[in-house]
This record gives sequence, structure tokens and C-alpha cells, in this order.
Amino acid sequence: MQFSAKVSDISKQRNACAIISADAKNRFSASGTALDQATNGFIGKVLKRGDLGSKLGSTLLLNLVDGPAERVLLVRGGDGILSQAEFRKLAKASANGVKGYKDATSYLTELEVTDADSAWQAQQLALAAGLATYKFTRCHSEAKGNPLAKFTVHAPERKQLKAVQRGVELGAAQAAGSNVARELGNLPGNICTPTYLASEARALAKKHAKLTTTVLDEKKMQSLGMGAFLSVSKGSDQPPALIAMQYKGGKAGDKPVVLVGKGITFDTGGISLKPGLQMDEMKFDMCGAASVFGVMNALLELQPAINVVGLVAAAENMPSGRASKPGDIVTSMSGKTIEILNTDAEGRLVLCDTLTYAAKYKPEVVIDVATLTGACVIALGNHATGLYANKDELAAELLAAGERTGDRAWQMPLWDEYQSSLDSNFADIQNIGGREAGSVTAACFLARFAEDYTWAHLDIAGSAWNSGGAKGATGRPVPLLVEYLLGK
Repeated sequence: MQFSAKVSDISKQRNACAIISADAKNRFSASGTALDQATNGFIGKVLKRGDLGSKLGSTLLLNLVDGPAERVLLVRGGDGILSQAEFRKLAKASANGVKGYKDATSYLTELEVTDADSAWQAQQLALAAGLATYKFTRCHSEAKGNPLAKFTVHAPERKQLKAVQRGVELGAAQAAGSNVARELGNLPGNICTPTYLASEARALAKKHAKLTTTVLDEKKMQSLGMGAFLSVSKGSDQPPALIAMQYKGGKAGDKPVVLVGKGITFDTGGISLKPGLQMDEMKFDMCGAASVFGVMNALLELQPAINVVGLVAAAENMPSGRASKPGDIVTSMSGKTIEILNTDAEGRLVLCDTLTYAAKYKPEVVIDVATLTGACVIALGNHATGLYANKDELAAELLAAGERTGDRAWQMPLWDEYQSSLDSNFADIQNIGGREAGSVTAACFLARFAEDYTWAHLDIAGSAWNSGGAKGATGRPVPLLVEYLLGK
């Protein structure tokens, strides 16, 4: 999909669809007024009929008889200056309204938004357009994607053009990265295996000089003492892989940010078998890994001057005669012993060894991303990602990045008082706490393996995918992470 920024005269701009807004009192912005005049007041007459709903974000498609654009999408704005959340709602509604046409130009940058400039507006419009056009077609014998191939964002003034262009580029890259994550997340477990993820990482490195990929196989992980990681994969016929993708955009001596993604390509629960209902959704248990792939793709498009390492802990969790059993004790790479009380608490086992491995990069920051706990879904639903951090400054930066993009997170407690629930009679630590505060105790478990650096944990169990009729991966938290990294 082609994105661009342009100072355009709507009365002369030819395209498949022009996007304009009308506020609560049926008033147009400057371009809307110009287009209404160019169509002899046709749009204003439609508005007076009341065909456009009064609810913010309502849309109405007009097929013009006389006018430069083949169609006009009317979007209902508010009464006065919009909040950022309201503008994002308009961006999403308009993107969904034009995704069926070959090209579109948005004039919504003429609206006023609280604490937001034209670059931010352009970013939101491009992000929404890019996300709206995604459609999973890989496994359909006959399938068509959405045809929108060109999306242009109008710069209200020529002096704003560069800023709008930067916003478009950022939003487009965040959308592209999110869609990479969605595609990987939506693939079934029989296709998207640890080996498949490793091959995708290698292929990405071959295309880009600034990216290198290395893959640790089972033998290498054994030599490093990754007993926790390997305890998860031992019940599966699919070999595990620890995938390391290094983006080298900064100076050689600059410390990297390390992203760690949970990549359980299918999670049956192992011997602690999950219920059969909705088990198909456990193909999404690698959405943390998918988001790391998405971020790396976005960085390769934007080419920022930073260093980032993406670590993907890929394994399949299956029951078999070789699988780990409740009560088994394993030794992690850190040397800590772990009593496995529940084999369905496997994500923290692959992550703890990967967090130990991350220290080799001498990181500035480590952030792990994981569909870790159902408890986080109960606590926060699907709107917010659960955020834990061992430094409040890092938490504040991630929260701010989420607010700027609408890919929001909520900080949860990481207090020492919760640690005692992980005490074991037979090992240094057990892999689950009690019923209470399950997302918190899971984060506390990971914190014991991230004591040597600044670290955050994003529990995306609620935000990584949707169920029901809209079932599918969301691509979150790619926008949040890209926004955070570009602020480094």
C-alpha cells in the first residue's frame, strides 16, 4: 500500500474517495466547504436531510454526479475541539469506510485536536488506514483482500507538509509492523511452527543489511543450561528455537533495547491439558513473538539510529510420554531450580531462560511481551495491556507511548509482598502462585530473572487477539513499542 502526504485542492483532486467531516452543527472544514461549493451545494443538501447520523464517527458514502472525486465519505465530527480518542475514532471509522476503494485522500487533518499537531493526526490516519486494509487470505482457496492501494493525507498548509509526511511514514510503518504480527498470529499451528518462525527471521535478515539473525537450536540450548525452556518443548515433535534478530541502526557501542517475545506456537497446556472449548485460539499464544517480528519490520522501514535486539522464544507445548509432569523440577540457565506445578504455566519457563540469555547483549532496557495469563484478561479485559516494570521511569515511558498511539497499557503492581506465593518446599521457586493475582505473580516470577538490568513485562493476553465473530490477532503492542523505541 502506498502512503503519501500532499497539499491538495479538494475541488480539483481526482481520486476514488475523498474523506471530509461535518461537525455536530453540520459545518464543514475548509476543504469540505470548497468541495460543497464545487458540487453546487450537493453535500450540504444531503446533510440537511439528516442522512448522516449524529453519533461521532458516523459515516455516509456519497456517489457524486458532478465533482472531482468519484465518491465522498462524510464523517461526523464533534462540537468543537476533538480529544485524541475522538480523533482516533474518526480515523478508524473513515479508514473502514474507504478500504473497499482503490485510493482515498483524507482531509481530516483540518480538524482541531487537543494537544496534537498535524504530524500526530497524519500518523493516526495512516495507522488506521493500514490496519483497516489487512485481511487474512493465506489459507483461503479463493480470497480477495481489500483493494485500497493508495492513501493520501492532506497537509492543510505547505509549511506543514514535512511534518505531515513524517507522521504518515510513522503511522504507515506501525501499521505494516502490526499487520506482520497479525499475519503470523493468525497462521495455524501446523504452519507457524518454531522452525517456520526461524526461517522467517533468516529470510528477513537476507533482505536487510542492518539486520542479522542467529538461531539457537535444542543442542545449543542444552549446552547453555536452558532447562526451563527445554522442559516446555520436550513433549512435542517440533524442535524449539531461540531466535535472535539484531537491528544495528545505531553506533556499535550503543547499548541495545532487547525485546523478548513469547513464541508458544501452539499451547495445549501440556499434561495440565486445557479444556477443548476455544483451544484453537491457542495458536495466538505466540503473539508476543509475532509482535517482536512486527517491530523489527517497522524498524527496517523507518531506519532509526538505534540498536534493537529481538529475541523470540519459540516452542510448542504438547502432552506426550516425554512431556514435563506436574511436580517435575528443572534447572534454569540462571542456576535457579523451578518446581513445575502446572505445565500450562509454560510461557514463564521459556521466558525466564530467554531473559537470562538477554543479559549477554549488555542491554540498556529489556522488555518482554507475552500472552502470559488469563488472569490479566480478567483484570483488564481486552482494552489495556498489563504493564509491569522494575523501574518506574521505564513504566512511564511505555505508558506515554501507549497513550500517543491509542495502544494503551495499564501499570500493575510488582511488589515484594507477592513474591512469597512462589515459594516452593522442593526447589528455589515454583512456577505458579495461588489463585489470587495470577498476572502479578507471573510477573514476579519473571522479575527474579531480570534483576541485573532495567526491565518491563507486557502481558498481552487480553489485547493480542479478538474472539468471536471478529476472531483474529490485533497486532498489539507493535504501535506502542515502535513509538517507545523512536523516543530513545
